[in-house]
Amino acid sequence: MRHRFVERSTILPAPKSRVFGLLGELRTLQYVAAPYIYFAPVDAADDLRWRAGETFVFRAKLFGIIPFGRHTIRVIAFDPNRIYTNESNRHVPVWNHEIILRELDSGRTSYTDRVELFAGWKTPFVYAWATLFYAHRQRKWRTLLAKKDAR
Repeated sequence: MRHRFVERSTILPAPKSRVFGLLGELRTLQYVAAPYIYFAPVDAADDLRWRAGETFVFRAKLFGIIPFGRHTIRVIAFDPNRIYTNESNRHVPVWNHEIILRELDSGRTSYTDRVELFAGWKTPFVYAWATLFYAHRQRKWRTLLAKKDAR
């Protein structure tokens, strides 16, 4: 079984600085991931901030009810143009996620998720789920940023 890749892009209705600021907050991940997966920090505060060189461990639940074990996120790069994490859990040992941000005109941002996945024989199923998940995440991003009172 080989590694699979998911890549999805969207245009977000906000400047790159605002998108990057929101990316630094755990609550943004929790918002855009729900209801597909829920993350609760194991050893960190709920208001943790992502930083390069940090490792975070979460209890993960699929659809809020199916325990998915501990999910580890190692932050490799975290800057306004690119975020890169090595992620894993007992079901998916390789979940490498890259987010690429590019400033556009009129206060908009090009946002791309690139994900490398490997889960042995489960890889095709994880790939199918991830394809739906990242489409969902990007819809939630657009909804979040379209709100007048968005953080």
